[in-house]
Amino acid sequence: MLTRKKLALGTALFALAPSLAFADEVASPDGRIVVEVDADGEGKPFYRVTRDGEEVISYSTLGFNLTDGDPLRRNFEVVGVTRAQADETWEQPWGERRYVRDHHRAMTVAFAEKDDTPRSFSVQVRVFDDGFGFRYEFPQQPGWDVARIADELTEFNLSVSGTAWWIPAGDWNRYEYLYETTPIDAVSTAHTPITMVTDTGLHLSFHEAALVDYSGMWLKRIAGTRFRATLSPSSRGAKVVRELPFHTPWRTVRMSDDPAGLVESDIDLNLNEPNKLGDVSWFEPHKYIGIWWEMHLEDSSWASGPKHGATTENAKEYIDFAAANGFRGILIEGWNVGWDGNWFGNGRDYSFTQAYPDFDIEEVARYAAEKGVRIIGHHETGGNIEVYERQLEDGFALYERLGIDAVKSGYVADAGGIIACNADEADPCAEEIFEWHDGQRMAQHHLNVVKAAARHRIAVNPHEPIKDTGLRRTYPNWVSREGARGAEYDAWAVPKNDPGHVPELVYTRMLSGPMDYTPGVLSLEGRGATQPDLPSTLARQLAFYVVIYSPIQMAADLPENLAAWPQGLDFIKRVAVDWDESHLLAGEVGKYAVFARRARGGDAWYLGGVTDEDPRDVSLSLDFLYPDTEYVATIWEDGEGADGLGDNRHAMNVREVIVRKGDTLDIGMARAGGFAAEIKFSGE
Repeated sequence: MLTRKKLALGTALFALAPSLAFADEVASPDGRIVVEVDADGEGKPFYRVTRDGEEVISYSTLGFNLTDGDPLRRNFEVVGVTRAQADETWEQPWGERRYVRDHHRAMTVAFAEKDDTPRSFSVQVRVFDDGFGFRYEFPQQPGWDVARIADELTEFNLSVSGTAWWIPAGDWNRYEYLYETTPIDAVSTAHTPITMVTDTGLHLSFHEAALVDYSGMWLKRIAGTRFRATLSPSSRGAKVVRELPFHTPWRTVRMSDDPAGLVESDIDLNLNEPNKLGDVSWFEPHKYIGIWWEMHLEDSSWASGPKHGATTENAKEYIDFAAANGFRGILIEGWNVGWDGNWFGNGRDYSFTQAYPDFDIEEVARYAAEKGVRIIGHHETGGNIEVYERQLEDGFALYERLGIDAVKSGYVADAGGIIACNADEADPCAEEIFEWHDGQRMAQHHLNVVKAAARHRIAVNPHEPIKDTGLRRTYPNWVSREGARGAEYDAWAVPKNDPGHVPELVYTRMLSGPMDYTPGVLSLEGRGATQPDLPSTLARQLAFYVVIYSPIQMAADLPENLAAWPQGLDFIKRVAVDWDESHLLAGEVGKYAVFARRARGGDAWYLGGVTDEDPRDVSLSLDFLYPDTEYVATIWEDGEGADGLGDNRHAMNVREVIVRKGDTLDIGMARAGGFAAEIKFSGE
């Protein structure tokens, strides 16, 4: 007979000085958040959460539906509880902050069916001062070798009402939507992170961490403010197929009294495994330009022919500009065979080693090295991972030989249109099957790409990706990704990214990790521009380099447009891309955000702020500066009459002021405006 003690010891996968106990709740280190896990009278596993004694998440069920067996839903009992705690600090090789504290208390509750041949699983909970995470753990057990999961029964039954910021899941355009702002009880099915502010001011964000060999989680509202996890679909019926033993990703909830608590939380990073790659000092955070925006403007094309953008001559001109202005990298899209014809959602003709005749990749790599510039490679798949995976090793080997140490990949296909092989067949590639961008197959694929790239000392930046879940901690060459509506929409979309989009990204998508937004359109003009075009001031474009974090940052505009606005280009050249610390100084979800970040390995601070369609005045305390030290602050701010929604979008004032710790910096932001600042020791 399975005893309570034996099962608890067999299923606790994480323990720091574990001890058996029969209590079924665990509190955060500061005691404010309490998570209870138990089974009810019907044997249904459930959890509930309180904060400061007030219920935030009421009775919420736990479990699974399977495709080949009875649901893991009821007739369970608690057969063991183990406890642990941790308080340690670890160092990031790059990131929003250099040092991350992992301070939590943990509890693992083991469940077993009340049958003669019980199936079992555990729920591990880790509770931090700023939220909690939990995951399911399936031990090896007799008579059950493979779990075929139809869907999760994990609920988030909120006891609160308020406002939610979210984008739809299960729709055609992946993650690339403008955000909806609705009451919590009006959400349909949402991607995570989804952020909420309750009527009492509590800030919440729901997401997941360590998405490995599993399907991405969507949140589906069942009724009122009751949500249930639902997994991204799979072509094979079961959304997840895993051999036991295994564990799921973490389901995470950030909780804070204010926006800064959400933004500065490291829960998702802390719930990932430590760095598995070892020394990754070969990756250097950097800024880059590229043969990219001109294609979005239709000045040139990805395809071969008279408008082909990726020519040897054009690449050398970009390299010259990069070298003259201190950009480490130059992205070159459209260099390789396969862009002709219909490549969208197709990708069957791509070669990742063969260049078009008018692009000499060997010569361009030699010329770039001579100028001290690094090429950023490009691997667009058209959503065809079957073709890409066959050429993956050859493509990375070519880049490594040419000194190309970063690659942007792409998966341009409608959701559900990823072309893959049928892994369950004897001849898996006998026919194509179609998968979702965030299904289990793509979770496997992205990690395979990241690991292959690491073997060749290459950093990876996927667009149309699977969402970020903190795996950059485990695989630090996974440096950035898209995964939201980026600046390319300002070139051709109707509507363009509205003024509230970036202030919404800060508190939603950016909670998951770095984003390659591709900022720096200093011309403020898109395709076929008419005035006004981009809803932005010039100063706002500069603010993006501080507000939107990525260890790689593009100056997206054409070189001639960057040169035409020298004050803006000056800030882009000066701003850092890697940080020792980062703080949200002021902000409100969906309305505005102001950051201060200290450059990695230095004393210079950079500030950036953006606002929505409402102009704003902010008074910023400079208490983060060193005491008894004089600094000079250079400020790029909206000038007199600036209006990001009007005709005077380029009005910008650049001024200097002496500041010290304890001073207040007063800055105004125009409609759809912003500001940027550099604060350095006086005399530097």
